[in-house]
Amino acid sequence: MKTLAGAFASVRRLMLIVALLPCFWASAASFPISECLDCHGDPELTKTVGGREVSLNIQTNLYLGSVHGKLLCTDCHGGIDDPIHEKVPAAQCGDCHGAASAEYASSIHGVSRTIGTSAAATCADCHGSHYILPAQHSDSPVFKLNLPETCSRCHSDQEVTGDYRMPQPLAVSQFTDSTHGRALLKMGLIVAPSCNDCHGVHDIKRSVDKTSPINHANIGKTCGKCHVGVEQTYERSVHGVLLASGDARAPICTDCHSAHTIENPGKNHFKAKSDEQCGSCHQDRLERYHDTFHGKAMALGRPNVAPDVAACHDCHGYHDILPASNPDSRLSPAHIVDTCSECHPGANANFAKYIPHADPLDRENYPVLHATFWGMTCLLLGVFSFFGVHTAFWFHRSIKTYAHDSKAFRERRRDAESDTEWVTRFKPFERFLHYMVASSFLLLVLTGMPLKFYNSGWATFLLDLIGGVDVARWLHHFAGLVTFLYFGLHLVNLTVKSWRNRSKLRDPRTGRWSLRAIGSAVFGPDSMVPSLQDGRDFVAHVKWFVGRGPRPQFDRWTYWEKFDYFAVFWGVLIIGVSGLVLWFPLFFCRFLPGWFINIAIIVHSDEALLAAGFIFTFHFFNTHFRPDRFPMDTVIFSGRISKTELRHERKRWHDRIESQTKPIQAAGEDLWAQWRPIAKTFGFAFFTMGLILLALIVYAMVRHLVP
Repeated sequence: MKTLAGAFASVRRLMLIVALLPCFWASAASFPISECLDCHGDPELTKTVGGREVSLNIQTNLYLGSVHGKLLCTDCHGGIDDPIHEKVPAAQCGDCHGAASAEYASSIHGVSRTIGTSAAATCADCHGSHYILPAQHSDSPVFKLNLPETCSRCHSDQEVTGDYRMPQPLAVSQFTDSTHGRALLKMGLIVAPSCNDCHGVHDIKRSVDKTSPINHANIGKTCGKCHVGVEQTYERSVHGVLLASGDARAPICTDCHSAHTIENPGKNHFKAKSDEQCGSCHQDRLERYHDTFHGKAMALGRPNVAPDVAACHDCHGYHDILPASNPDSRLSPAHIVDTCSECHPGANANFAKYIPHADPLDRENYPVLHATFWGMTCLLLGVFSFFGVHTAFWFHRSIKTYAHDSKAFRERRRDAESDTEWVTRFKPFERFLHYMVASSFLLLVLTGMPLKFYNSGWATFLLDLIGGVDVARWLHHFAGLVTFLYFGLHLVNLTVKSWRNRSKLRDPRTGRWSLRAIGSAVFGPDSMVPSLQDGRDFVAHVKWFVGRGPRPQFDRWTYWEKFDYFAVFWGVLIIGVSGLVLWFPLFFCRFLPGWFINIAIIVHSDEALLAAGFIFTFHFFNTHFRPDRFPMDTVIFSGRISKTELRHERKRWHDRIESQTKPIQAAGEDLWAQWRPIAKTFGFAFFTMGLILLALIVYAMVRHLVP
């Protein structure tokens, strides 16, 4: 046994001698450092390399303090036979650093040098040449805090990155501003990763190389060197399982956090971008998410104000994403209420039935939403088509009529303005209600439409002008309360008037209720309830449009005014109720399933679009923009209508008044003259804003239909 042990010892000594032989051979022709410094100690010693003057001076104190300070020059620059020489053989680092040299040779830098890429980094480019310090020394270029600057010499050089088409030309600057970079370079946390922690040291390889630490399949392990717990959680997630199966579609750390621009996931900016990151794989889900308030507010920059808008990871989890069928999933039946309660305290099982990614076009999976969507779509198309044709014919007929008889038209306008006899058409209380209607409606559109058309540039601008999504939401709720207020005041006023006039509904002889009197009150000419006469007026009006009959005369209320009137009832009911559901979802989900919120979103959004489009087009035309009223009908502000206008447009009402005991009287003190400038200013401001909003809405819809 001793003989065998001695033989092994001899073999080891022989192998050691063979390993060190290159160093002994390179040092065979050696000279004292002092002889080399006779020339290289001269600060002015230079040579021209590639058209540039390069110093050949060696600073003795720095060299002696380096890791090679005890070596002779010829230990590295072997092959020098004479101290007086013109060319110096390149340093052969591999003679002593064999393992590192072998790794370098197979790296992207080494392979690039082999194929002739002169700009590829060498040992000296990273470690230095004559003043190499240990990697743990704070002055070493490969010290952890200094490594980003060392790598940036090449990777931030635009000529190098451009000539060799490096895929990450801004990697170093991006890393500097990232969470890792700030922790390392600004806070001095040595535990934070530097370039070599992710890319390797001497064995740096391209990401397509399966052995590279930044290869798609290896990223999790690389990040897991520091984020151990996260790696373990990720491996159990649906993404981790997908990656383990070899599926190249599986998202990895850099897909969500990026490679060099990693930021704190707790910051609002990260949250604002997270939905787009998820949507890069789940595009269909992202599109539906954007239909929700969360998605629209996220797209409009809401997280930059406060982080309480739900992003994908707030519901699905971060690294622990699991299928909803998994009992441990945040969206499983056992946990979904708790998940919702994190943002909506008091959420119940009904609330959790809200469908955040519902597709109303998917009839098979969402039949109720599908029916609601198409019902509202047909309503929109029907109303706009009918009144679009109605307005087009009316406009054409009006232009033709007044172009043919413009002199009479001008005389009638002049007579109406100078007329001293008028009738009160709207009382002060009714005019006050109209101010409330107009102002609250404009505010609702101004604060609501940017959310509907969130992906238009003007939406962000408008919300920023208002003060952001939070302010817009507060103003929208305030305008909604004003809407309920004026609607309630109107109903109270109707009730009071009906109570006061109740005696007119009884037969004076018997004192009993009279059906004839009730019918006259409900369907008579002074009532806003549609009657058969309105149908006859409509037919006569259409005949006039097409030149088949005379211009009809109307009574106190026209058929289109009655439509406008009851459209408010419909709008307040539909928009109001759906708006309340969206405002107080937890309350309504006490007795309604959560998917009712999805219905409320569709109804509220489409009905609001219908109301805005109708008011800013057809109502404005009927009231202000038709030739005999342009540019503004001031009756809703003054409350009065002249005898000339009454006789021309509402002759049936004029004749009824004239037949009464007290006919039209001359005006007393003209208070309207004092308020006319103010009222007109408000009026022009209202419908100018309306027209601007209409133009923005049309622009957004056209851009959506024609990308």
